Amino acid sequence: MGQLEDMTRSRTAVTASDARWLHALVTDWQMIADLAFSDLVLWVPEAEETGVCAVAQVRPTTGPTALLEDVVGLSLASGAAPLVEQALATGLTVEGDGQQFVPVRRGARVVAVVERRREAPGLRSAGALESAYLDVATDLLEMIRAGEFPEHADPASVVDMLRVGDGFVRTEADGTVRFASPNALSAYRRLGLVGDLIGTRLVVVTAGLMDRRTPRHAVPGLLVGAEGGSGELENAAASLHVRRIPLRSSGEPAGALILLRDVTELRSRERELMTKDATIREIHHRVKNNLQTVAALLRLQARRMSTDEARHALQEAERRVGSIALVHETLSQSFGDVVDFDDIADRLLRTVLDVAGERAIHATRIGSFGSLSGEIATPLSMVLTELIQNAAEHAFGDDGGQITVAANRIRDRIRLRVSDDGVGMPEGFRTGDSLGLSIVTTLVQTELDGTLTFESRPSGGTTVSITLDA
Repeated sequence: MGQLEDMTRSRTAVTASDARWLHALVTDWQMIADLAFSDLVLWVPEAEETGVCAVAQVRPTTGPTALLEDVVGLSLASGAAPLVEQALATGLTVEGDGQQFVPVRRGARVVAVVERRREAPGLRSAGALESAYLDVATDLLEMIRAGEFPEHADPASVVDMLRVGDGFVRTEADGTVRFASPNALSAYRRLGLVGDLIGTRLVVVTAGLMDRRTPRHAVPGLLVGAEGGSGELENAAASLHVRRIPLRSSGEPAGALILLRDVTELRSRERELMTKDATIREIHHRVKNNLQTVAALLRLQARRMSTDEARHALQEAERRVGSIALVHETLSQSFGDVVDFDDIADRLLRTVLDVAGERAIHATRIGSFGSLSGEIATPLSMVLTELIQNAAEHAFGDDGGQITVAANRIRDRIRLRVSDDGVGMPEGFRTGDSLGLSIVTTLVQTELDGTLTFESRPSGGTTVSITLDA
């Protein structure tokens, strides 16, 4: 609809409020074109009354087009479109040359004209379905002329833009079904209808087919009333998306147009996906609980160790298990198999306090990892845990220091740097001498398919750089 808004703003004198009204009309007029078996063109007066301009058009999906070329943007000077100008001036529908020109009224003013063009139907007589379509199209075009359609200046929701061919029901003013298309009848049969719809009270029939999924008292609010609306009818057998448009004739209620679509398969797939997602999250939750149990057992065992070396090893194992549990905890709370890794990184940085003791060690994160899949988040969390813990334990003296985690993500490429301002790497440093750094190297190269480098900082300290694809 951007083209419509641009043209009404730059080439016409239409106000912003009237433009929204025309936008709402154009959003919904595919339905009218299909019902009328006609092309529709929207003509708007140009600025300074120099003529008229075509700002929108639509072709029917129910029949051949009468406009082989687009006319949007076409300007006709004053006097070159007498029938359009007559409809604008009089506010009355004008017919001529096999065309119909319907004024678009808003309040007391005519703001545009809808031109209707249709291929000549020939000598054949209209069938019941075509006649029902044309009757409703006539009512809707008259409602446009009377300023009764669209109902609101706000465009219809995309979910409500049902097609005429999906299912079509026309009711009388008392709610009796005058006509139901074959697709509409098939949809109601899926709900459990036995017999025909024509001649029945639609509200009564529909309420009798509902169960607890759509309570009976909710049906009248959807299928009757002075205002239109949309919603879903659902029972154990089927789900229908329904939209109701009240019709008026000569200012009096003339029944309703009801469009409906069978969405049973769509809702079934949605429920399957929701069930699958809930199952996956429950699995992650149970894995997290099991890992936390393992961590608790390691903690208890560490307390019973009589040597500092054994106690330290069990505490490190506990932290490694805890970092994996953190990822599964995050996955259990999210939808899908992706996590916000920034939150995980921040929580891992806070674990520095566990090993800092009385030393003033500060940890900060710069940049963002973004969202990562669980397959990447789990090994990356372990890598980050090892690097943070290693820096906190070995890089600083009694005065403490600063640990910085810097993440730079460009599309699917992540560069991670873990830096400290500590004592730096010792002479003859080898990653294989440390279990934690051996774990880091193995995870980066095998699980993350990334690269890893260790560098001494000129100002003192160490930087570990990791590059990987997300």
